[in-house]
Amino acid sequence: MNNFLLTTRFLLVLFLLSALHAFPQNKRLRDYGIEIGVLKTGKYNAITDVVGVKVGHTTLIKGDSIRTGVTAILPHSDNIFQFKVPAAIHIGNGFGKLAGYSQVKELGNIETPIILTNTLSVPVASDALITYTLSANENVRSVNAVVGETNDGWLNDIRGRHVKSEHVLGAIEKAKGGPVKEGNVGSGTGTICFKYKGGIGTASRIIPEKFGGYTVGVLVQSNFGGVLEINGAPIAKELNNYPSQFKYDVDGSCMMVVMTDAPLDSRNLERLAKRAIMGLAKTGGIASNGSGDYVIAVSTAKENRIPYSSDSLFNETKVLRNGAITPLFLATIEATEEAILNSLFAAETMTGREGHTIKSIPKVEILDILRKYNRISDD
Repeated sequence: MNNFLLTTRFLLVLFLLSALHAFPQNKRLRDYGIEIGVLKTGKYNAITDVVGVKVGHTTLIKGDSIRTGVTAILPHSDNIFQFKVPAAIHIGNGFGKLAGYSQVKELGNIETPIILTNTLSVPVASDALITYTLSANENVRSVNAVVGETNDGWLNDIRGRHVKSEHVLGAIEKAKGGPVKEGNVGSGTGTICFKYKGGIGTASRIIPEKFGGYTVGVLVQSNFGGVLEINGAPIAKELNNYPSQFKYDVDGSCMMVVMTDAPLDSRNLERLAKRAIMGLAKTGGIASNGSGDYVIAVSTAKENRIPYSSDSLFNETKVLRNGAITPLFLATIEATEEAILNSLFAAETMTGREGHTIKSIPKVEILDILRKYNRISDD
């Protein structure tokens, strides 16, 4: 090989490396100098900053039309059925299929991992959760499986129902703490958000020590529409990319899972869940008529776990008073907003069913807009 070709290849490699350095794959919001809110993040800026919480994904990308998957969120590593956790579910807009809602509403707890998947895979995911629970608990005859969904049918062959029980069980088995994969993974593999590629996103906040020092972590499956804003900057307006038909360009869904180590009962967890909708609104989401926007909120506080069986007539719990949870409201709003934006920044352009292509957000243009509105620092 002559020197000219060697030099050309060397320069090409340098160019590719510099491009990757400028915009590496799965880069998150804060990697670009964009900071949301005022509270500090946890170590991983993820739902797993709440001690004991684990997340696992199964991603299905096959051929030219399968673009889907499963995401599992575990509130703790013990037997969840035997040691249930206080929980609540808030419906922002109910055009969705969330299994297990009524029992959580009635009893105020969750007894299985939380599974997120696509719309037509809710039944198989529920069945897999039943299998998972029965295998670990003898003599159990009732299981309230909690499964949420968003519709990935534009990019994915959703009618093919490619998610199987083993994919759900695999996501649970792979669940772990630490950094969480975002973007085109798990249940976010085929989703669309603000007409760009959406996916899985997560973030966390820690409230000041004088207010308890508790952690709030949020994970989202973003698949909805609206008028995108970032840190208050009118991104959609500047890019001329906002709803015009007010039908498919705004419809979709967003699943939001909120975990906290703060000792809260189901009543105050529902209040916490309502604040996640405020975080969605700050990104420009409008919870349209055809959108299923659900928030599942869980307290992981070990001392307040609810045993399946007990000789006591009373639950021995200690919960925060109403006046002490305002900082947690702010933490939930900030973490939800950032989790949604992380899902967009981590997602990559994808082509799927019938050649449909959804592009990732135009980062260069967005960064220029944020500079224009003084919403980003290049320091």
